[in-house]
Amino acid sequence: MEDCIFCKIVSGEIPAKKLYEDDKAIAFEDLNPKAPVHILIIPKKHLATSLEAKEEDKGLMGHLFLTANKLAQEKGIDRSGFRLVVNCNEDAGQSVFHLHFHLMGGRFMAWPPG
Repeated sequence: MEDCIFCKIVSGEIPAKKLYEDDKAIAFEDLNPKAPVHILIIPKKHLATSLEAKEEDKGLMGHLFLTANKLAQEKGIDRSGFRLVVNCNEDAGQSVFHLHFHLMGGRFMAWPPG
């Protein structure tokens, strides 16, 4: 998608403070963090929302979860706890329409979230 800001990060057209990258995913710091640790994890494949994931994407979806676990361990929030959020469409708060996981931790997370 040529207008997608996350696709532009994937292509290198827009810089980001990358914390992780492989052939399937990129993780980078959120520009507007809501917690001391707030990382966005995105697939390199453009999927506008989680609803676009198909049977052939189940390996990719699992890879995103495992990447989140790895980053939580690296950032030292695995034992204290973290939140992994995927917003889907406007009412859920999705503002960038490229599937992304928010990995947040480093503080107490209240429930319900907002």
